[in-house]
Amino acid sequence: MAKQPLKNKSEGMATKRTAFTIAGVEVQPGERRRIDVPIPSSFGQGESSFSVVVLHGVQPGPVLFVSAAIHGDEINGVEIIRRLLATRGLRRLSGTLVAVPVVNVYGFMAQTRYLPDRRDLNRAFPGSPKGSLASRLAHIFTTEIVDQCTHGIDLHTGAIHRSNLPQLRACLDRGQTAELADAFGVPVVLHANVRDGSLRQAVVEREMPMLLYEAGEALRFDEVCIRAGVRGVVNVMRKIGMLQESKSRPPAKPTVCVKSKWERAPEGGVLRMRVALGDRVHTGQTLAMLSDATGENEITVVASVEGIVIGCTNLPLVNEGDAIFNLAICDESQVAADNVAAFHADLDPDNPSLSEEPPIA
Repeated sequence: MAKQPLKNKSEGMATKRTAFTIAGVEVQPGERRRIDVPIPSSFGQGESSFSVVVLHGVQPGPVLFVSAAIHGDEINGVEIIRRLLATRGLRRLSGTLVAVPVVNVYGFMAQTRYLPDRRDLNRAFPGSPKGSLASRLAHIFTTEIVDQCTHGIDLHTGAIHRSNLPQLRACLDRGQTAELADAFGVPVVLHANVRDGSLRQAVVEREMPMLLYEAGEALRFDEVCIRAGVRGVVNVMRKIGMLQESKSRPPAKPTVCVKSKWERAPEGGVLRMRVALGDRVHTGQTLAMLSDATGENEITVVASVEGIVIGCTNLPLVNEGDAIFNLAICDESQVAADNVAAFHADLDPDNPSLSEEPPIA
């Protein structure tokens, strides 16, 4: 458990701030510390833990948790948190940042979405100390992390062989959430109801603002998605007063959508896509061509609604009923498409990154 001092203008001055405690370990005001939180053991692994990095500022302020890899194969968020923790502006932090780069350690090590008990951790919250492995891990995260925080950001990607356009999902009618979603700076925000047993449900029921960031594909790094995630978290921290405000122009206001729909394969075959993530599509527009391996019996897959492509499969071989394109249904689809284009241009890997690191090739 490494201790590192945080620099702050108030360093050396008297402060009434108390220590921040996780798993019985205290982090003093002005200190940065890594803490290994014990979690249930699994077959063949013995004692296990997930790592938390706490930055406890000298000045009071919000307590924000940023978590990733609740699904063990969704690794973009792990890199987002690594870059976030390297951000120099954190030396002037007000409040407390609680960063958990890998929640589902078991799945992360096995490169799988699920836990050893074959459950989805994001359907086990708030958990129980006497339940299944998934329920016990959810309970530890809820009591040690969530219950001590005032705001939350959870980082996700699409499932294996599926990519998501950088987007947010949130309950925009809850408190400060809509303001934070605007500040984050992605082109599309889904006003989405919570799912039973999800971390977002557990957080929202505690009346905390919560954002869920979706971007990229499982088991893959995506430089644009990573940059957008780091910038988004920093933007939120500025919005709630944890970091100094930026003098740069604010992000474009996102397009808010209240519904989305998966277009599915009408039959199995070889898929040739005609649209990409972020494209605007019209009702009846051709999305893809589907045929057998010889090219015979070709059919057209068309859009049943107007919207923006926010998710798609990366596999050209599909079965009947497979989800192919996820369309966010919105009234301002052209505005959203323009925002997507500007968003990608702004985060082009050839431009300097927020963390001043070379992009991942």
